[in-house]
Amino acid sequence: MNKVIETIQNHRSLRHFEDKPLTDEQIKTIVTCAQSASTSSFIQAYSIIGVKDKEKKKKLAEIAGNQEYVEKNGHFFVFCADLYRHTIIGEKEQINVTPSIESTEKFMVALIDASLAAQNAAIAAESMGLGICYIGGIRNNLDDVKKILKTPDRVIPLFGLAVGVPTKKTETKPRLPYEHVYHEDQYEQNKEIYVSQLQEYDQLISSYYEERTGGKRKDRWTEQMALMLDRKSRMYMREFVQKNKLDLH
Repeated sequence: MNKVIETIQNHRSLRHFEDKPLTDEQIKTIVTCAQSASTSSFIQAYSIIGVKDKEKKKKLAEIAGNQEYVEKNGHFFVFCADLYRHTIIGEKEQINVTPSIESTEKFMVALIDASLAAQNAAIAAESMGLGICYIGGIRNNLDDVKKILKTPDRVIPLFGLAVGVPTKKTETKPRLPYEHVYHEDQYEQNKEIYVSQLQEYDQLISSYYEERTGGKRKDRWTEQMALMLDRKSRMYMREFVQKNKLDLH
């Protein structure tokens, strides 16, 4: 096993960082690695906003549910779907690109491009001995996030990435069984097999939580997911995206 694979398989979300800002060189390395990710048709439909300002980080932490590690980290990156620059490209080249930019397809391209770039950034950071934690909580109130980051129409902040020198590490959390995720030639639809794999995973996760918490917690994964999905969250998202002139067709 090479070091790249070791880095990927040793991933865990870390939430406690030293009070030590990343250097400009570290930031540039992480961003240039993000830029090396694959991008659909070379469209590069994303932007990354680095947040250093303490007051802005504090406000973002509050939006994210008072998550302290949004405020206290080495650097906070916000990954955005970005088709604003392509609007400018259309004006520059005097070509009507609006119908394409406002399509669901191009919105999906922007989401995928940003996600691929972010994962490159995460692996780069972890390979440098840094810890990372993705922050979806900024989507709790994107209207306020856009005001804080001053993003124009056709730019949607998707998630944050807290990066820093970790003060403590947790164990890696077991993932779904390989056989449950990987299908060959067609999707496995045998419900008995499907449920059996989920039950196996439930036992694994329950044991993981019980050991990690000293018996205080032993919930099953399917139980956790069902309860989470039972709570409606961020149901404003479609309206917000369309208000920002994306995903209209």
